[in-house]
Order: sequence, then C-alpha cells, then structure tokens
Amino acid sequence: MDESTTGAGLISAAEFHRAPGVSDWRVTATGPQAVFAATSLSAAADLISPIVEAAERLGIRPDVDLRPEGVIVRIPYRDPEGIPEAAGEFAAAVSRSAAKLGLSADPSRAQSVGIYVAQHSQADVRPFFLAALGYEAFGDTDAVDPLRSGPQLAFNPISGDAPARGRTHFDVFVPADEARSRVDAALAAGGRLVDDSHAPAWWSLASPDNHGVDIASWTDTYE
Repeated sequence: MDESTTGAGLISAAEFHRAPGVSDWRVTATGPQAVFAATSLSAAADLISPIVEAAERLGIRPDVDLRPEGVIVRIPYRDPEGIPEAAGEFAAAVSRSAAKLGLSADPSRAQSVGIYVAQHSQADVRPFFLAALGYEAFGDTDAVDPLRSGPQLAFNPISGDAPARGRTHFDVFVPADEARSRVDAALAAGGRLVDDSHAPAWWSLASPDNHGVDIASWTDTYE
C-alpha cells in the first residue's frame, strides 16, 4: 500500500474532507463515496436526477449504485494521482439533495475491497490477470474493471520468496473513524493480528486458517 501524491487539478483525501458540506462522505481506495439509506427503490431513485444535474454542471463522472436499501454514490479515481478538484462541490450538492429528500447518510457503510496480488520479484503477472478478468491497467501497478464493478487489483513484488508461488490477500478500505471497530470485530470473530506497526494507516490480520486481510484507513486521510 502506497500513499499517492496529487497533481495539477487534483486534490488529496485530506483536502477533500476540508471542503464544506462533505461530512457524509468518506474516501476509500476507489475514491470518495457516500451511502444514503432509503426505504424503497422509488425513494432511492428520487436522488438520481439531482446527482445527474450536479455531475453535468461540475464535470464529475460519478458511479451510482441504486438499490432498494439506498444509493451508493462514488467519485471514482480517473487518475491514480488524486481526486478531481470539483469533487467537494459535487459531494456537497448531492448531500443537500439527499437531505431534502429525507435520505439519511450512513458513512459507516462506505468501503471498497481490493485484492493485493503479491508476485515473485522477477515475475510480471498483471498481463495474465488483465486478460483473464477483462480488466484494464491502472497506473503502474494496478488493474481495474473497466466499469468499476469488480474489485481493484494491486500487483506488487515480494522478495525472498520462492518462484512459482504467489501470495495474495484482501485489502478492505474503510472510513478512518470505522477502522478500529472493524479490526476489533474481525479479531472477535476468530481473526489474528499479524502486524499493527502501520496502524492506524492499516492493520494486517489473518483468518483462523491463515488467509490475509488488511484493514486500511489511510485512503481517507492522506494529505
């Protein structure tokens, strides 16, 4: 896991959070997102038109997941270097519209899940996964579903390993104010703490049968 630096026209997660009116939103590995609860599909659908209006006005291309339980709105990373400058204004506009419609935000449900593919230091397995999953390259080390519906993959070499043996674990990106409780819940469910030297940026856990899961919050706070 590496924190990103921002470029021209882009902002960091910390800068996004300093924008007015974005308290409903959290930043995960795929970008800022908010979850607005609803009591029916029709009630959730009422938010779609305001989202489209704000997106077209501000030049944001959001991903919207409409379900009977609510609406998930994401501002996906189009550039691995940062978040679009207009994201804060867009997020605030969506939150205002949701409040007018009586849709309450639930930041605790914001998250993204990625798969960290650890490969032998002399191997390059990304082309295989791009072909097998129909994914596209993203930045120098990642791969993404072109429609952003599947988990993002990150490919990173490991040293001192045995050739022809891959090691893979899940990355779960959660809001910074939810990370510790998520770690505690996983440990209470039989998990094992492997490494907390990077906390609160991330904790490395293992399942009872030793499958790896990193619970990370740094995407919500990086400068």
